[in-house]
Amino acid sequence: MKHNNKGELVLGLAFLAFALFVLLIWVPLDTDTGLIEKVRRRWVIGDALAPSVAAVLIALGGGLVTINALLGRGEPMPLGWSSLRFAGLSFGLLFVAFLLMRWIGPLAVTLAGEAESYRNLRDTLPWKYLGFLSGGFVLIFVSIVAVERRLTVRAFLVAVLAPLIIALVYDLPFDDLLLPPNGDL
Repeated sequence: MKHNNKGELVLGLAFLAFALFVLLIWVPLDTDTGLIEKVRRRWVIGDALAPSVAAVLIALGGGLVTINALLGRGEPMPLGWSSLRFAGLSFGLLFVAFLLMRWIGPLAVTLAGEAESYRNLRDTLPWKYLGFLSGGFVLIFVSIVAVERRLTVRAFLVAVLAPLIIALVYDLPFDDLLLPPNGDL
C-alpha cells in the first residue's frame, strides 16, 4: 500500500545531504591524510578512513529512507513535536555518551592513583578501552530501552557486546590505531 510521506522524504534527503557534506567538504578540509597511507613500506589507516566510512553508512541509510519514501513503502512517519522531542533526547544521549568516552579514562587513571598521566597510558590495557566501552554501552543500552520502552537482558547483552566487538575489530589488527577519543588526548 502506497502512502505519501513528506516527513520521511525530508529526513532521508537531510541525511544524504549531511553525508555528502561530510564526504566532500568536512573530511577533506579536516584531515591531513587520505583513506589509507603507505608509510615506510607498509599500509596504515589514514585520518580520513573512519569519518568517510561513517559518512558512507549515513548516506546508505539516508538513501534507503529516501527510496522507501519515494516508493511509498512502510508506515507514514509524521514529523511533529513528539518526533522533535525524540530527536532532542537522542542528541542529548549522544552528548552524554561522548562525555563518558572522553572523561572516563582520565578520571579512572586519576582515581586509581597511577603515576603516569592518561596521555601516557591511553594505548595500554585497560585504559584504552574504558571510554569507548562505557560511552558505547550507555549509547546503545539507552537507545534500545528508549525504542523498546522496557529493560531487557538482550538489550544489556547487545550493549555490552557491540562496543566490545567494534573495539576489537578496530584495535587488534592495527598497531598504530587509537580508539576514540584517545587519539585526541
